[in-house]
Amino acid sequence: MSQTQAKHITDYRTPDFTIETIALDVNLAPHQTRVIATSQVRRLGAAEASLVLDGESMQLESVKIDGTDAEYQLTEQALTVTTDADIFTLEIVTLLDPAGNSSLEGLYMSDGAYCTQCEAEGFRRITYFLDRPDVLARYTVRIEADSSQPFLLSNGNLVASGKLDNGRHFACWEDPFPKPSYLFALVAGDFDLLQDSFTTMSGREVTLQVFVDKGNLSKAGHAMASLKNAMAWDERRFGLEYDLDIYMLVAVDFFNMGAMENKGLNIFNTKYVLADTASATDDDYHGIESVVGHEYFHNWTGNRVTCRDWFQLSLKEGLTVFRDQEFSSDMGSRAVNRIHAIKVIQNQQFAEDSGPMAHPIRPQSVIEMNNFYTVTVYNKGAEVIRMMHTLLGEAGFQQGMKLYFERHDGQAVTCDDFVSAMQDASGVDLTQFRHWYEQAGTPVVTVSDHYDAELRRYSLTISQTNPVAGEQAAPLHIPFDIELLGADGQSLLSKVLDVKEKQQTFVFDNIDCQVVPSLLQNFSAPVRLKYRFTVDQLVHLMRYAASDVARWEASVALVSQAIWDNVAKLAQGEGMVLDPRVTDAFRGALLDSQLDPALVAEILNIPSAQALIEQADTVALDHLFAAREFVLEEMASQCEDELLASYRAMGFVDTPAARALKNAALNWLCQVNEAHETLVQYQFAQAENMTDALGALVAANQANLPCRDTLMVEFETQWQGTPLVMDKWFTLQATQNSDSVIDQIKVLRTHGAFSMQNPNRVRALIGSFAAGNTAQFHRKDGQGYQFLTDCLIELNKVNPQVAARIMIPLIQFSKFDATRQQQMKACLAQLQAMPDLARDLYEKVEKALA
Repeated sequence: MSQTQAKHITDYRTPDFTIETIALDVNLAPHQTRVIATSQVRRLGAAEASLVLDGESMQLESVKIDGTDAEYQLTEQALTVTTDADIFTLEIVTLLDPAGNSSLEGLYMSDGAYCTQCEAEGFRRITYFLDRPDVLARYTVRIEADSSQPFLLSNGNLVASGKLDNGRHFACWEDPFPKPSYLFALVAGDFDLLQDSFTTMSGREVTLQVFVDKGNLSKAGHAMASLKNAMAWDERRFGLEYDLDIYMLVAVDFFNMGAMENKGLNIFNTKYVLADTASATDDDYHGIESVVGHEYFHNWTGNRVTCRDWFQLSLKEGLTVFRDQEFSSDMGSRAVNRIHAIKVIQNQQFAEDSGPMAHPIRPQSVIEMNNFYTVTVYNKGAEVIRMMHTLLGEAGFQQGMKLYFERHDGQAVTCDDFVSAMQDASGVDLTQFRHWYEQAGTPVVTVSDHYDAELRRYSLTISQTNPVAGEQAAPLHIPFDIELLGADGQSLLSKVLDVKEKQQTFVFDNIDCQVVPSLLQNFSAPVRLKYRFTVDQLVHLMRYAASDVARWEASVALVSQAIWDNVAKLAQGEGMVLDPRVTDAFRGALLDSQLDPALVAEILNIPSAQALIEQADTVALDHLFAAREFVLEEMASQCEDELLASYRAMGFVDTPAARALKNAALNWLCQVNEAHETLVQYQFAQAENMTDALGALVAANQANLPCRDTLMVEFETQWQGTPLVMDKWFTLQATQNSDSVIDQIKVLRTHGAFSMQNPNRVRALIGSFAAGNTAQFHRKDGQGYQFLTDCLIELNKVNPQVAARIMIPLIQFSKFDATRQQQMKACLAQLQAMPDLARDLYEKVEKALA
């Protein structure tokens, strides 16, 4: 098969062979690692079928069947073994170069330690294998290495270890649970170790270990606490207990993803493990808790029950994102966690849905599987699970989960199997609901209403369309959460409506007054809502809605309408104005002592330019930038006294919520005038935690204050030896709205703390520019597009997976003016013309230019 040929979900066939057990003997050396893979193979298909094994980027030494040299054919991507045996022992010997592996897939080295990344298709870089998720084998692993690598780790339980001659040693691991090859893991290195234990609900004691680079032991405590909290929560909420004697978590700096749920041995990006108050923000602490929980929850939703094929990726990822969101909500503020989840969908996933890579949560075709680790599969997938939870209720959902595990423990299954378990356990018909798995694009839900005072009757007419799926698309089952508020703010009705038709009218009797509707409350479905709220209605919702999330949603709609109204004025050549009712509503939020400060902070974090772009079909970018800046400056100026009071009040409260509001207020104050620069300088100098230090820097950076450069130098001097903190510094440099920012980034690429080989550094400096500096990336001269393209050309050879992820802003051009579209397409054509363009990039470039 050509490297650029698409695979389709309809092509799925059960394998002709399966591998029931595999014994790996891995003799580690930086450039000459030797792997002996001994597998027990059983034929499932026709007698004449050959055994075709996946493999790439390895040196093959030998192939034997039952101890005898085998006949085989070798290509760049496969090893075909000829045999007529039905059951046999297959031994394959391969040689690897971990130190030379910059792709960070398969077996590679990270700062002197050996580690693996096998999801989705990295195991085929270690040995030739049936590298597909529906082949589940039991693994035993023997690792041999130099004694300078004292920790030798793999999946399952440790069964033997010892010293060898010539300064080497070994360890043997056995995983009693069958697993697909993508869950294999190996780590060898010299680490600091934090050890603890957890007693499960059945009384079993599990050893917990967190491995970090030398000198970072003091930063591992929060990850360990998060792991123990996750284990207890999964027992309490879902009745799920851990199943091995040991659970290990290893932090490595060179890692393409956030983390990986390898059975019993989770490999993490250091970003989601290391934290102390001096070097990590409150958001970092939250991120660690969330990701540690996510990978632990995969033990059941992903490992014990896994995917039949990669098109079913949302089976494990959507469900597990939902579970980690629920975990974070139960551990902290449910409203704020929900707001964060909504932002990801509205700001990132909607963009994906309207771009060339739009796909259902269960994609229908793929060229490079790494390209479908997307916000659609993960986060929209979680929203689909959440809608099921809404329709079934907590009790019905838990019954469905129980039946799912009873039916499918130890199996590789499909999204349909999950929905069937939910339906069969609850008795709720989910036939129509299944269309959510099939349709690409974001549904548009348009609402109109009418109040008949004489009949005391209020009606809502709700219609749904999907511009991407088209008119022939089947209507979706949409749980549509509403609240009706009276004139005095009293709640007259709260209900989830079942929207199942292309157009439906819902009638509510005994309504004594004209109501204000709160629509799609808590973002009860991942759709675009179209209803022209009046300013007074949105102000009413901000003040009285029962749901904190609905109050925030109203604030977003209110300020967004104000910005778009001014975009229209600029297009007509008129002067910009701001309705005082908008400012009064935000002032009211600042003055409301009953509101959670974290919620007020979210209200003050008005939509970014990128988020606003996703609200429109076409965008005049220059007008948008000007209108957003005008509205923010006007509101900040008119609320200056209240902002200053909130800033000072929150300075006496040592909580994440208080710090969030304090730093949001500081940001606004710096938009008023430079007189508040002294607040920034004082906060930076006196900061006792990274949240406040970075909050001051962010304010200085966004407002381009005179003190900005001095503070940035001080920060760099203090933290230049701490990579994760330098990532924050690189991000700030990359997101400064300055015409010189591209030249600045080019200079920073030679900085001692930066490396194009390290995904974290690349994402911080180059990825942040493309995704987070909207004004400069989309500058009229096209330099932003060309700079990213030059970086992608370089990354194509170093790490195409990272390149494909940071290139996303370059392919989302459909909403912009003709000049910008032509510039972006020219850059994509430059990539398309490359003779060695990697699959990861090829797929996105081709779809964008199609």
